[in-house]
Amino acid sequence: MRSATIERKTAETDIALTLTLDGAGRSDLNSGVGFLDHMLTLFAAHGRFDLTLRCVGDTFVDDHHSVEDIGIALGMALRESLGDKRGICRYGQRLLPMDEALVLCALDLSGRSCLRYGLEIPTEKVGSFDTELVEEFFAALCREAGLTLHLRQLDGTNSHHIIEAAFKAFARALREAVSLDGALSNELPSTKGVL
Repeated sequence: MRSATIERKTAETDIALTLTLDGAGRSDLNSGVGFLDHMLTLFAAHGRFDLTLRCVGDTFVDDHHSVEDIGIALGMALRESLGDKRGICRYGQRLLPMDEALVLCALDLSGRSCLRYGLEIPTEKVGSFDTELVEEFFAALCREAGLTLHLRQLDGTNSHHIIEAAFKAFARALREAVSLDGALSNELPSTKGVL
């Protein structure tokens, strides 16, 4: 089973996270950041990943440390659960509508961290959530996972819808990339022999 558990404790956050790639889309989340829990519930369901998360963070300051550190932990779990990446499809993409919002996600489990972030979220907050933290989350995740990720907003005026479309598109593109390619058997999907 492709799964990883990460426990990460700093002066700002205490995180326990388990990711199972070949799951049923179940989640049990308590990040201390309600909007992030909502987005990660969608991520698990649309990726068919099982995800558990507990985070105690310094949210009395703001949500920044919790959101970034959860991105770090999720990236670490993704990298660990993939092992040497033999047999995976490696690439994934999704064009996903959410009402008036339309977001394109393309990714490569390349071992190289690169985020090209093209969301233009019109408000500074959704509820109490700082929308600038969406980029922080994905940047942290990409760094730790060794993931190349392109997110492009093609349409949208509602901040919640834009962010939701991004998380759903990411989940579905990642589901494609981590899936096992029967034609590859036990091969690495790279001419370099390493990912």
